[in-house]
Amino acid sequence: MTSKAVSDLPARIREIEIRARKVVNNILSGEYHSIFKGHGMEFSEVRPYQPGDDIRSMDWNVTARYGEPFIKVFHEERELVMTLLVDMSASGDFGSGERFKSEIAAELCAVLAFSAIKNNDKVGLIAFTDKVELYIAPKKGRTHVLRLIRELLYFRPERSGTSIVSALDYLNKVITKKSIVFLVSDFMSGNYQSALRATAKKHDLIAVRMSDPREESLPETGLIAMRDAETGASIVIDTSDGRLRAEFSKAIEEENRDRDRMLASASVDQVVISSDKSYIEPLIKFFKLREKRRRFG
Repeated sequence: MTSKAVSDLPARIREIEIRARKVVNNILSGEYHSIFKGHGMEFSEVRPYQPGDDIRSMDWNVTARYGEPFIKVFHEERELVMTLLVDMSASGDFGSGERFKSEIAAELCAVLAFSAIKNNDKVGLIAFTDKVELYIAPKKGRTHVLRLIRELLYFRPERSGTSIVSALDYLNKVITKKSIVFLVSDFMSGNYQSALRATAKKHDLIAVRMSDPREESLPETGLIAMRDAETGASIVIDTSDGRLRAEFSKAIEEENRDRDRMLASASVDQVVISSDKSYIEPLIKFFKLREKRRRFG
């Protein structure tokens, strides 16, 4: 990292914090708490009955003792753990718009992390390529979240490939209790269906797929050199060939369809984020879907 990058670091983190907190407070206020419930209810106190109270909460022993109705009051046993499982492979350093997929992913994770600590939950980070490169145990508090943001923005992994299987296996070893897990990746990885299913049975797993329009279709610009950021392999193709462009789009559509079916069969919700659009609308859509499902089963 250059000296300029180091000097810009606090300002960049602060900028991300301000934007993330604005989204949490103004747009997602209450959404996170309503869909991610605690593990149960714990007894808090008894108090005099008030009209409208649920009679099933009546404390009959106290009622008999004092000759007037009292009810038991319970509070949600809240403390949850959120784990951000973030793909740091080289394919994240791509974007046809103003920002790379990895930059948008960092801000999205900041929003999720601040949502968690606002509700007094813990949040941790597992950053991976084709191996787990960084683990930060779940904790509470603003200082901890700022550290996670710093790592997401400036951590430089050793490897460039992607192994979702390795990441999920590691998660299941270090996070032993049920956790909310956001798997943030472009999902350019294969053979992870079994690991995905196993993780979804143990944790509340949500897939956040980072995408870019140039990865979905080829522009008609003649000869272009394409390089795989993760493997280094390169090829020159003629994008003026309409059949080639159609075959490319068809292959991507089939890949996306297969992934969608796999996630659905494992009961894993998916949020698709495109680098040329705001991440807020897809995130709100996810929360609304979860809330609707919670209400109506």
